[in-house]
Amino acid sequence: MILQLKAATEVEIPEIHRLAQASWQAHYPAIIGQEQVDYMLAKYYNRESLQEQMQQGQVFYLIHKEGENLGFVSLSGPGKHFLAPDSHFLHKFYMHPGSQGKGLGEQAFALLLQEVPEAMSIRLQVNRKNFKPINFYFKLGFSIETVGDFAIGDGYEMNDFVMVWRRA
Repeated sequence: MILQLKAATEVEIPEIHRLAQASWQAHYPAIIGQEQVDYMLAKYYNRESLQEQMQQGQVFYLIHKEGENLGFVSLSGPGKHFLAPDSHFLHKFYMHPGSQGKGLGEQAFALLLQEVPEAMSIRLQVNRKNFKPINFYFKLGFSIETVGDFAIGDGYEMNDFVMVWRRA
């Protein structure tokens, strides 16, 4: 069966939460520490927060293959995050740890581009020490646009690269 992007609604929030937990716990404690991982999961991946993100215009897709959800993405279109009229912002792109390194992320991004043919650019933020995803984004054609430190509350910061992909 072919990889698919399936539009997610509030009904799929528990599945998004499950996938986020698996991805974050497998990857981020070594980069930002368990305490900040717990904080960010509690703040951004609880039911109410995910509902609010959807209501504010983030479009979520489950990455689906052969009856199994392998990951998820979410993005906002023009008018959000001070974006240009033909630009989108990729908020989340997570593959379950068992699905990584198999080319599925590249396939998922190609499918995502089909969902937003009007997007001439896509921006995202990625932790500056998160080398594996940074290299993945380079492979997809993203480049580093700027560096930023973003306060997220309770004394925590996201120390990120802002990366941009431009349609050729």
